Amino acid sequence: MVEAAKAPAAPLLSVVKGQPTAEELAALTAVVLSLGGGEPAPENKPSVRHWVRRQQLRLDPTPGPGAWKRSRG
Repeated sequence: MVEAAKAPAAPLLSVVKGQPTAEELAALTAVVLSLGGGEPAPENKPSVRHWVRRQQLRLDPTPGPGAWKRSRG
């Protein structure tokens, strides 16, 4: 089966003035790509409210087997 030819994607950048070298274009492309996109990763740490509630309920971490599991909340 023959695949249909795909149209080339639109250029990410276009030079409108000057004649940059290949190295300059590569550096510019790297900077532009590092700035964009993606949503920030969600934080997995407990909120301040969680720790305040633990203090109010006097749920201080206690030493012993499995303490590391209980300290996570």
